[in-house]
Amino acid sequence: MVEIGRLLTAMVTPFDAAGRVDFARARQLAEALVASGSEGLVVSGTTGESPTLTRDEKLRLFGEVREAVGDRAAIIAGTCTYNTAESIELSREAADIGVTGVLGTVPYYNKPSQEGLYEHFKAIAAAVPLPMILYNVPSRTVTNLLPDTAVRLSAIDSIVGIKEASGNLEAIGQIIDSAGPEFRVWSGNDADTLPMLAIGGYGVISVTAHLVGRQVQEMIASYLSGEVAAAAALHRRLLPLTQACFVTTSPSPLKYALDRVGFSVGGLRLPLVWVDERSAAVIDAALARTTVDLPVGAVA
Repeated sequence: MVEIGRLLTAMVTPFDAAGRVDFARARQLAEALVASGSEGLVVSGTTGESPTLTRDEKLRLFGEVREAVGDRAAIIAGTCTYNTAESIELSREAADIGVTGVLGTVPYYNKPSQEGLYEHFKAIAAAVPLPMILYNVPSRTVTNLLPDTAVRLSAIDSIVGIKEASGNLEAIGQIIDSAGPEFRVWSGNDADTLPMLAIGGYGVISVTAHLVGRQVQEMIASYLSGEVAAAAALHRRLLPLTQACFVTTSPSPLKYALDRVGFSVGGLRLPLVWVDERSAAVIDAALARTTVDLPVGAVA
């Protein structure tokens, strides 16, 4: 399979003062993330405010980020929605641009059955010449991709793994145990990364890696080398920042935090709004305890 890496960052989408996608800033951010430990970038995912991006904005963003980082990182494109035909079309266009793979988000709003989920992802996989990472995030999609369905999908060659954000370690363990050894399971929640590594997970698609990518890499490497106590200490040290990044709807806290550390990526598109004062205070307190890995000065 294509090498995608253990640490992927779910990249925010920068906007300028007029609310337009700031493609130049996106390129700078992508380069900074790779410089601070990210082996791959998820572009136009939930953290990238994909529901508010147009098709043309997404496609240009894929191309700009791909060009900025070259072959130094995998680019996973957020191309899948609740519309199977639309997902296929956008994924094919992303493939033409040169992304590494696509993110297969569980369809939201229309609440398909497990068989519907299977057929949806099977159809996309058959039509698109790219690896796919499934994305199970029932807190946002309502529908939960059950372990049996994930295991069925793992038998399709181009479906190479899953980003699991259900928080259900029992279900995640079933996937790891029953899918083939080449099927990789990334944590979709930063706080679950170490527990998931402990049950056989592969890595994380992270939000906090915007700020602490090197430290997340160190935690993963420490665990894999048998230095469990060191990994656990890092996990505990990063928890206040992890919690702060989700004190209100993501990516609002992250965009605020990036602004505070000197790497502004602009505001948010409605219906998302800037953080309130109480949330800002929580984020400020966490940042005061955090060593930031993002090379802010070099790319400002």
